Amino acid sequence: MTASELQDLIVTTLARRCGGTQRRWRTVLGPLRIHDVKTYPHCNWTVAPSGGTRELAEVERLLDSVRLEHAIVSPG
Repeated sequence: MTASELQDLIVTTLARRCGGTQRRWRTVLGPLRIHDVKTYPHCNWTVAPSGGTRELAEVERLLDSVRLEHAIVSPG
């Protein structure tokens, strides 16, 4: 899976679960940062979400499960 595909998956899931627009969730989520697998062997991507308390809680809750399923992504 590529970083853009993963970002789309996360945004779509947040919009379905929590309501709101995909545009808003994309803004809250921010860009995915890809790291070198040699340095981050368990999960090579991170995000730095920004938004309200409820939004941040929803993002973090979802990211816990997404990291288990898609720990390693490729750039793109």
